[in-house]
Amino acid sequence: MTTPKVCIVGAGAVGGLLAAKLAQAGATVSVLARGAHLERITADGLTLVEGEQRSVARLAASDAAGALGRQDIVIVALKAQGLVAAAPSLQPLVGPDTIVVPMMNGVPWWFFSGFGGRMAGTVLQSVDPGGVISAVLPPAQVVGAVVHLSSSIAVPGTIRRGRGNLLLLGDPSGAGTPRLDRVVEALAGAGFEARPTAEIQREVWLKLWGNMNMNPISALTGSTADLIMDDPLTADLVRRMMEEAADVGLKLGIEMNMTIDQRFDVTRELGAFKTSMLQDLEAGRGLEIDAILAAPIEIGDRLGIAMPYSRAVLGLVRQRALNAGLYAYQLEPRPAKAAE
Repeated sequence: MTTPKVCIVGAGAVGGLLAAKLAQAGATVSVLARGAHLERITADGLTLVEGEQRSVARLAASDAAGALGRQDIVIVALKAQGLVAAAPSLQPLVGPDTIVVPMMNGVPWWFFSGFGGRMAGTVLQSVDPGGVISAVLPPAQVVGAVVHLSSSIAVPGTIRRGRGNLLLLGDPSGAGTPRLDRVVEALAGAGFEARPTAEIQREVWLKLWGNMNMNPISALTGSTADLIMDDPLTADLVRRMMEEAADVGLKLGIEMNMTIDQRFDVTRELGAFKTSMLQDLEAGRGLEIDAILAAPIEIGDRLGIAMPYSRAVLGLVRQRALNAGLYAYQLEPRPAKAAE
């Protein structure tokens, strides 16, 4: 198989790690980045720190997709809320044979592509308003991904690798496809544990099951995950939200295959960590509220499933983010009161 031409859209913590490792493995890699991060990559290359080892990848970098051209594989590692605005500008990267690999949190725009049942083909307005993402990054060209690894930007131009090495990959239809094989081969060749799955939507939902509650509650409270689970009141709120999400999953034909207590145990293994949403809030970055919480509620609405606990938390965290200037959602005006 020929060496793939790969572009990483969003060369931040996870995207930068992928870019560096793919470049080390011999892929022709470019990155779409911006600001000080882009400046350092352009001047000095992309530095990767793995434990005591430090390496530098020299690769093409730009803030304009047109400068990078059409790709074999486009890995999208942006925050979900940033993709809506960025999607139209990505058109030069994508041709009819380009494989699109989103590595993002929450419910993705491609979730119901090739997925049977009453929601088949549904476009979620909470994550793909007006189908603006699907128009540029067609769901039919997607290989879905769920990321189980961590990394961080140490300083602009430098990525520090964290824990984990697992990437779950699957065609949204559940079928084995040549594009899935090609992505698995490329990522495995770069040293990742790239594991194909016939149930990528289930893997997305299983990860979301622990994120859609801990993330917004941590942003509201400022607490690390262990404190949220230790307090019986906040722990009960997490459980109620998980029950609601499990009900939605069952309607979609997705079973969790683990109990809430078992999911708590998985979270506790990570220790006293700050969720990504709390980290973004503290750093003044936009919050991934829509993909992580609004999208599962939209699905619940469409299936006729009430989610009162999730709705209450969504309302609170939206206002928290609005007041911090970190969320673009506009509250709908109340209808005018009729004259008496």
